[in-house]
Amino acid sequence: MKILDNWRILILLCLTLGLAPFFPEPHLWGKIKWIAGGAVGMTPKDYFDVALHGTPFVLLIRRVFIEFRKKNEK
Repeated sequence: MKILDNWRILILLCLTLGLAPFFPEPHLWGKIKWIAGGAVGMTPKDYFDVALHGTPFVLLIRRVFIEFRKKNEK
C-alpha cells in the first residue's frame, strides 16, 4: 500500500491513466458528461471504464484527505 501513498505516483497515474486518451477530450471527462446526461446507451463495459479511469483520482483525493487529517490532529 505504500506505493499508493506516494504523491508522485498518484499524480502520474492521474495524468496518464486518468486522462488518457487526451484528444479530443480526456476520456474520463467524456464518460462523466455521458453519465450526467442520463447515461443513455451505457453498457457495463462503460461503467467499468469510468471506474478504471477514475480510480487514480479517488486515490489522490483519499491521500489529500489523509494529509489534511494528519495536520489537523497535531
